[in-house]
Amino acid sequence: MFVDERIVTLFKRNAHHTLTYWSVFFSFGLCIAFLGPTILDLQCQTKSTLSQITWVFFAQQFCLLIGSSIGGIFKRTLFSALAALFVSALTISVIFAIIPLCNNVLVLAVAMAVSGFAMGIIDTIANIQLVAIYQRDSAVFLQALHFFIGFGALVSPLIADPFLSEMGCGNHTENGTEIMHHFRNVLRNSPIAEHNITQSNLPYQEGVKEESNVHYAFWIMALLNLPVPIAVLFLMYREQLIPCCPSGTPRLLDKDELAMENQQGAEVSDVEQEEHEAGGHKNIFSCCQNDNLRGLPVSFFMIHILGGMVLFMTDGIVGAYAGFVYTYGVSPPILLPNKTAGYLASIFWAAITAGRLLSIPLSYRFQPVRLLMFNLAAAIVTVLMLLIFYTSSTFLFAGTFLCGLFLSSIFPCMLAYTEDILDYQGCATSVLVTSAGMGEMVMQVLVGSIIQAQGSYSFLLCGMIIGCLGFILFIGLLLFHRMHRNYLTGTTKKSAMQEEPAKEENGCGKTEQKEETESSREGH
Repeated sequence: MFVDERIVTLFKRNAHHTLTYWSVFFSFGLCIAFLGPTILDLQCQTKSTLSQITWVFFAQQFCLLIGSSIGGIFKRTLFSALAALFVSALTISVIFAIIPLCNNVLVLAVAMAVSGFAMGIIDTIANIQLVAIYQRDSAVFLQALHFFIGFGALVSPLIADPFLSEMGCGNHTENGTEIMHHFRNVLRNSPIAEHNITQSNLPYQEGVKEESNVHYAFWIMALLNLPVPIAVLFLMYREQLIPCCPSGTPRLLDKDELAMENQQGAEVSDVEQEEHEAGGHKNIFSCCQNDNLRGLPVSFFMIHILGGMVLFMTDGIVGAYAGFVYTYGVSPPILLPNKTAGYLASIFWAAITAGRLLSIPLSYRFQPVRLLMFNLAAAIVTVLMLLIFYTSSTFLFAGTFLCGLFLSSIFPCMLAYTEDILDYQGCATSVLVTSAGMGEMVMQVLVGSIIQAQGSYSFLLCGMIIGCLGFILFIGLLLFHRMHRNYLTGTTKKSAMQEEPAKEENGCGKTEQKEETESSREGH
């Protein structure tokens, strides 16, 4: 069979939990992708500049980072984990509904900060719960989990596209909007360029006004997301976790019991299980205070650090590309129409969705480290080709698809790879999720500022530099993986050598005791 029967059996046993965790990641994807194509309409709605509206990205990603960092505290019990997922998914629907009412950039930033916090909690809890359930078999299910991010992120721009204004809500392209700052480099001494720069600093152009209907898109997404918190609530009902609604359905196994059954019949004692929880998947602050981390080798900590730094770079590219590819597309030298450029974000997230779907069987056939190596190298080559053919709108669409395809599975592969290296005893999940969120937050603000200061071409140049740094860090991770493997091998050999003399002493003692017994029998 293409998929191992054991994997299918595990999924059937945990299907309700797994499908629910997948569905909340659909909410995550909806919320993460809508800002890019709607940025000019939201800029008009809030009467702000590009530099001001960029801080809305920062607010969302910063609170996503906070939510990811503390999300682990909600996994202490199944009730707290599911309750946190329910509240977070419902919060996202509420935020979608009130975004059209945010006529001030500060109010919009606060709304996006709340949604980012909810997204961070979803990100951490869903990843931790799936890893706890499936453990060594989690790679396939993590790929599917992150497929639903791509699916939600694909749906979001497609819903928004019909409601986008043609000219950025009244801003004429020829007047020079905020996205045209790179004229400063191309026509540095031209009075036209100076006029464009002056105009681009104005918060809102009062020219020919085209009414925006983007608020309908947000209300549609709010309704589309409502089944997700309902699904979480239904799982709580099935698990008999709602006191006022007792269920007659037999209670499903807790995740810890499921994890114990998934170890192919190996029995884990209560003491070992407690040790696993003590050193396992907690929030990042608890990980830093864990007494079990004392005495561990440098390689153990470097695997956490370098794995997190790789995702800091790669998820930073994903966040920056999704956020600013639309802005890059409507800027010279590409100069795409606004609605045509709106499809770039959809294509990017469609590629991520397709890549994660494709990675489900690939992760079963190939080791995560091989997939990571190939995807990182291919993503760098793709951005390099985009740099070379930077004037081609056709290659921009093709390169956007390829870039999303190769970046799609890096996060779940890295999560499975580092957890497997550390034998599920470290804090890899919390560290990686936090690092990825921090990368998206920092890179979006950094790249947005560089685009405004240096021009649109710097968008691709930043992607190239960030991708190369990520690849260098990944090579360092491979080296420390080898060091850690040698450490574990040496520790095992040392333990075996210490056990052999003990066995020999026990054997000698038993021989002497046997001889004494025989001599005493002969004496009698």
